[in-house]
Parts: sequence; structure tokens; C-alpha cells
Amino acid sequence: MTDGEELNANGDVADRDFKYYIFDWDDNILHMPTRIHLERLNEEGEWERHSVSTSMFSVVRNDEKYRPPDGDWENAFCDFRDLAHLEESAFLADARKALEPVTSGREVGAPSFQRFKTALMEGRLFAIVTARGHYSETIRKGVEYFIEQVLSTEERASMIRNLRGYKEEFEEEHESLSDEEVLAEYLDLNRYHAVTSPEFQKLLGAHRAGSASQEFAKQVAIEDFVRHIIRIVKLKPYLDKPISVGFSDDDPHNIKAVETFIANRLAREFSGIKFVIYDTSDPEQEYGRKIIVTGQLELDFEAGGDQN
Repeated sequence: MTDGEELNANGDVADRDFKYYIFDWDDNILHMPTRIHLERLNEEGEWERHSVSTSMFSVVRNDEKYRPPDGDWENAFCDFRDLAHLEESAFLADARKALEPVTSGREVGAPSFQRFKTALMEGRLFAIVTARGHYSETIRKGVEYFIEQVLSTEERASMIRNLRGYKEEFEEEHESLSDEEVLAEYLDLNRYHAVTSPEFQKLLGAHRAGSASQEFAKQVAIEDFVRHIIRIVKLKPYLDKPISVGFSDDDPHNIKAVETFIANRLAREFSGIKFVIYDTSDPEQEYGRKIIVTGQLELDFEAGGDQN
């Protein structure tokens, strides 16, 4: 890194509160075109093929009139997996399709689109926690593509300045890294949990893998991220600073389960952390319904967010 680049590090990040974010992906950050393949019981009492969006699935997934093809949920979610015969992951292909109308100005992203963009620009640590079954590296590549397509040259430069500022604050010896290396290190620090993937099933443990509900799996992913950020914060004596974690999801079942889990477990173990949930299931509420589980610190998920 040159002297000029060194001066571009944002020293103001040292004064920031610690705000971290957990995002569901589908219909929360982007309206992905990926379909879930089901069978539906029609008026004649016969089962017929019927594909639904992720938002519709959150409504009908407990409806007895819907079932997976041949009774196998793997058949229903085949487009949510990394399949060996495909040259490119279906996740990346669908992310391209979902982003194109947004970047062209024809459509807006899902409710947490702007908050995710702002979190990236500010260099905030985050986790993607999705019911998909892709490998974490696949989700990470989707985030990299999001950065390439959504952030302008000026916004990306701001992100790099913030990331360099955090490096100077947290690291006693500040290495000379290129912008690409700084970004790669930042992305390495985040979590990408697709909770139905074989990779995540190992994290669940043999006694729960394959049988755990989506809600339980997301709880494990959330706890993993909270413990991860606590380990990072403890690298330096900053525990006197406020720490907050925001979670956003568009599935009411997940929202309820996570709210209960945070209140009954995480808020008790991590009493100093402020937990806020955003329910983005209602399309009438542009940025979602805010639920403060514990604490009163404002986590701004509105467009643009705060810059502190």
C-alpha cells in the first residue's frame, strides 16, 4: 500500500458503535426468480405439478394441499442446491437475473436491499442465513457479485476506506494490502450459512442433521454468528462500546422462532447486546416491521441508513 492509500483509511470508524447484521437472502435482499417445485391437490382431488416462489412457499409450506414431488423435498428444492453438472450455480445465475432490473432502475430490491448495501459500504460484519442448500462459497460469490454490480466507484472506494480504517483500529501491525486483498479479508470474516446444505448439516451435528427444522437451523446459524463477532470484539478491550445485532427475514415462521430464541437464550447469555428483528413479510411496509427484543439502540434498516 502506498502512502496515499494509507491516508485514505477512515479513522472515524474507531468512534463507531459495533453494529452487526444477519440477513435472509430471498425476498429480503433480492427477489430471486428461483422456484420451488411442488405438487398441489386440485379441485378434482388429483395431485398436479405446481411451482411457487419463495415468498409463496412461506405461506403454503404447512398447507396439506401442497407436497413435494414423489414425497421427496430434494426434488422440490433442486434449484436451491449446487449441482455438479451445472457450469454455474443456480444461485449465481438467479442473482444475475434478480439484480439486472434493480441496477437498471426498473425495479427496487427487496426490503433489506438498501440496508445490506449500506452495511457493505460501512464495512459492517454480517451473516447471510438462508434456507437454501448451497455451499458457503457459492453465497459468498453472490455477495461479491452484488458488490460489483450495485456499488458505484465512489461507494466502493468509501467501503475500502472504512475497511482500511477497521484494519488500522484492530491490527497492531497494519499490512500493506491491495484493495482486492482488503476486500477479500473482509469477506472472509463474514458468515454465509445456507442451512439445508451438506456443509451446514455438519455444523448442526449428527444428532440433528437431516431432521432439524428450518427454524432451528437458522437459530444455530444466528448463534454461530453472534459468538463469532464476540470473539472478534474481544481481540481488543472495546466491550464498553454498545454492541447490537439486527436480524431480518421475510418468513413469519422464522421471525417468530428467532424472536423466541433470542429472548429466551441469546439475550440472557449476552445481556449487553441489543437485539433487533425486522419482519419483512408484509409488502405494505417498505422496510419491514421492527421488533426490539432487548435494548433500545436503534438499528436503522431504512434506505441509506446512518453513516456512523
